[in-house]
Amino acid sequence: MITVNQDRSAAARELLDFYEAAGVDAALGEIAVDRLAPAQAPPPEVTTAARQTAPSPPPRAEPPQRAPGFALAPAPASPDIAVMAARETARSAASLDELRGLLSKFEGCALRTTAKQLVFADGNPGARVMFVGEAPGRDEDIAGLPFVGRSGKLLDLMIAAIRLDRTGAYIANVIPWRPPGNRTPTPQETQICLPFTLRQIELANPDILVCLGGPSSQTLLGVKEGIKRTRGRWFTFHTGTREIRAIATFHPAYLLRSPLEKRFAWRDLLAIRKALDAG
Repeated sequence: MITVNQDRSAAARELLDFYEAAGVDAALGEIAVDRLAPAQAPPPEVTTAARQTAPSPPPRAEPPQRAPGFALAPAPASPDIAVMAARETARSAASLDELRGLLSKFEGCALRTTAKQLVFADGNPGARVMFVGEAPGRDEDIAGLPFVGRSGKLLDLMIAAIRLDRTGAYIANVIPWRPPGNRTPTPQETQICLPFTLRQIELANPDILVCLGGPSSQTLLGVKEGIKRTRGRWFTFHTGTREIRAIATFHPAYLLRSPLEKRFAWRDLLAIRKALDAG
């Protein structure tokens, strides 16, 4: 026989699972705190004689207490300042390892405070082809690697069809931290993270850049059209040291939702394989 307490426990566990999947990872307390209220100045000093002659003040209500262990977070820098800091920090990295270390300490993007960990890259940084998606999801946030969930498994099958695997490709995202609840990154978050992605491409120095999905192609290739108009077309991408070829194709997550589009993605993959064979 199932008791009421067992039903409540099961419901509580389901609610916690939902919060975790939505990106909630901290409880601030049950007492509401007005963090915009101005700080009160301490009362002026009162002499002993004045204290003895003054009438007793009426009792005051106790103010609400703050949640234990709660501290106000510092105000984030403005997006313009954060972008400038990102450019200077990314430019100073002389290697991919150094870039990863600098990015893990960079505090200009608020996404790092809600994500479990940095998702930098996977695969072979010396590969001739580099795949770049938009942002990591829940599975990637847990593993610390890009494209390890369902879309990652499909990406492995896609590149295997053209005789590639993760030892022959380099994989990253424009955004290295998971947005809360897998929401779409804001334009400000994308611009803050972009200098690190551009420097990552420059240091990896691939021969071919593959943008997975519309947000990646719009950010890196500067196109305004959607992915259906952009995919399959070759672009020239300047890494900062040389010009390479770039192409856009559908994101694996989109192909999971729209399997009929796989025939177009297959054409894009064949074009990539042909370009690699042409050297």
